[in-house]
Amino acid sequence: MISFEFPIVERVRILLRLEELFRRLTHFSDADGADEHHVALQTLFDMAELGARGDLKSELIQDLERQRFALEALRDNPAIAEHALDEVLGEIESAMSRQLEYTGKFGHELRDNEWLMNIKQRMAIAGGACQFDLPSYYYWQNLPAEARRADLQRWAAPLLATRDAVAVLLKLLRDSGKSNAFTARQGAFQQMSGGKVVHLIRVSIDRKLGVAPEVSANKYAVNVRFIEPTTHSARSRASTDDIPFTLAFCKL
Repeated sequence: MISFEFPIVERVRILLRLEELFRRLTHFSDADGADEHHVALQTLFDMAELGARGDLKSELIQDLERQRFALEALRDNPAIAEHALDEVLGEIESAMSRQLEYTGKFGHELRDNEWLMNIKQRMAIAGGACQFDLPSYYYWQNLPAEARRADLQRWAAPLLATRDAVAVLLKLLRDSGKSNAFTARQGAFQQMSGGKVVHLIRVSIDRKLGVAPEVSANKYAVNVRFIEPTTHSARSRASTDDIPFTLAFCKL
């Protein structure tokens, strides 16, 4: 099975984008090559730029606080395992504490580093980070892998509190959804949402079917259309087959 996630609100879009950037950062930082570390540094710049939009820190704290309040209300509920509840609340408390300890705007340490910002500016130009453009960066790229990795870890360290908060919120969001099986007749499906609040829609299908979903949603209805992706032309063809899939509505 392959699952596709479609955020319905902007704050969930940001959480998913940050999650992907943190995943990419870890992957490329753990490698040894200079090219991989170049991508890791680009990823750090993307994270700082994304996190600088709005007040990410206060939004994360507010979301964590809302989740803590909602879960605390479940105490003494016989259907809820007390130890599991305590574990989740502990993760929320830890993430909130780390956010409160973080001072300044997300990624400000990177923006305050003139050397890094010079590299970021040159990276915005196609091929602009060549050795003749940035001799000092080329020197850094030729340092031992351990030295480059240590620098990447040092630059990323202040952002890890946000990584933990994002992970906690997305886990709670994903766990809130219950999957139900449906069939898209001739590749299309619609379900009335009845005004219920949805923050994320997850569509799961058998990868062997060779289709991908496109989702549009509002407070009245959810529409799913399956397409047959192609790399040979700009437009994918809409599927006309009956497609079995599962659908989950998630909310924070």
